[in-house]
Amino acid sequence: MAGGSREPGRSVTSRVLAILGAFDAEHPLLSLSDLARRSGLALSTVHRLTAELEGWQALSRAPDGRLRVGLRLWELGQLAPGRLQDVAHPWLQDLFTGTGENVHLAVRDGLEVLYVDKVYGRRAVPIVSRVGSRLPMHPTGVGKALLAYEPDWFVEAYLRRSLERPTSHTITEPGRLARELATVRAQGYALTFEEMTLGSCSAAAPVLVDGRPVAALGIVLASRRARELPRLVDPLLHAASGIAGALLGSSNPM
Repeated sequence: MAGGSREPGRSVTSRVLAILGAFDAEHPLLSLSDLARRSGLALSTVHRLTAELEGWQALSRAPDGRLRVGLRLWELGQLAPGRLQDVAHPWLQDLFTGTGENVHLAVRDGLEVLYVDKVYGRRAVPIVSRVGSRLPMHPTGVGKALLAYEPDWFVEAYLRRSLERPTSHTITEPGRLARELATVRAQGYALTFEEMTLGSCSAAAPVLVDGRPVAALGIVLASRRARELPRLVDPLLHAASGIAGALLGSSNPM
């Protein structure tokens, strides 16, 4: 098999998955060389398999010739269970309508938050989160809201890590971050001030189902308007509680 000498023991399926897994929110467009480097496959293997994936519309070509995820994968993705998004989206829409600010929904995936839904408008402050993107937990409002309600063993393990510092305002000292998480649990919501991105601040609340944080709902605005965050807390908590209440009747929240 072409390229097989560089990938002993790897099945065709694992090679295809390595190619598809090379794409993420930060790398939506990749050349063949990029795909070979990020997947760990031989260029000849990548060339052959991407041609087949293009034929099946799992990949497509951008105008500059680079590859991107195709419509067939998007169609398949719509078939995945999405109870959380289905239930939560109207609440996100209502929260956005009432505030005019960016609203997003995230879940924990390993040591990161994965953004699964977002509602925003033209006049809202630009933010780095995108549906399908991942960010560290500790610098983000939704991440803090989730982390604060995780079991003690998880929080302790997280705090033992070398924590990323996206800005000079990011809290990375374990003791200080532990106190911050205790405050989040006590008040029921998290606040951030330019900890993930300079120029923005946020408030976030966990979506708790039977005491378990299944998601977090966040709202973001420009840091020059940070004094407005307190008035956004009540509608944010109301929306998070509404999502949790709707999910309680579902046997499969996710």
